[in-house]
Amino acid sequence: MARKPSPRKRRGGPEGSVVVIGLGRFGRALALELADEETEVLGIDENTEVVQALSGSLTHVVRADSTKEDVLRQLGVHEFERAVVAIGSDLEASILTASLLISFGIENVWAKATSEAHGRILTQLGVHHVVYPEHDMGQRVAHLVRGRMLDYIEFEDDFAMVKTNPPADIIGLPLSNSAVRTRYGVTVVAIKRPGEGFTYATADTVVEADDTIIVAGRTRATERFSELQ
Repeated sequence: MARKPSPRKRRGGPEGSVVVIGLGRFGRALALELADEETEVLGIDENTEVVQALSGSLTHVVRADSTKEDVLRQLGVHEFERAVVAIGSDLEASILTASLLISFGIENVWAKATSEAHGRILTQLGVHHVVYPEHDMGQRVAHLVRGRMLDYIEFEDDFAMVKTNPPADIIGLPLSNSAVRTRYGVTVVAIKRPGEGFTYATADTVVEADDTIIVAGRTRATERFSELQ
């Protein structure tokens, strides 16, 4: 069994450690992304092959039954401040694991839900952040397929940010003159010239035909704006 991370490195802050329980496609991708960002990650899964495949890629990875309180305590999971339950296929294991993490008093618990009913149960248990990876990705891709969006991020409270090409009627004009916010209900927040990186847009920014822009606003307003020709 892998050595436990030291409590000093695990405690708090943006550089603090994260325990990821369930290393299927979602959990694996999440854990590896965290590791790439130099976050210390303890990965836990019941599948020996999965654990062996990730050995050396994460700070620590162990084969264990996450529904057993004594096992999680032995691994020091109760000392973490951030934990992710990425178990998707076993509803009972997901719920039992999440319940244990909440009982430990972990400050930030994320959990993957595979259905609305699953998500409601996790919320009722006290999980702080319930995510629906398949649903959210499907919704995002649907927006990209339907319109001229290059990328799309929707937040809660009916707010979204969209990466798109500028419509013809704002090209060649400073943003202050194009009245984008008044006419379309969106704000151009950033702009990218070909071969350059994104920069913040200002009132004096003149939009050109080859630019890529990021706009923010109400979800439907950003959708309508991205559909302009």
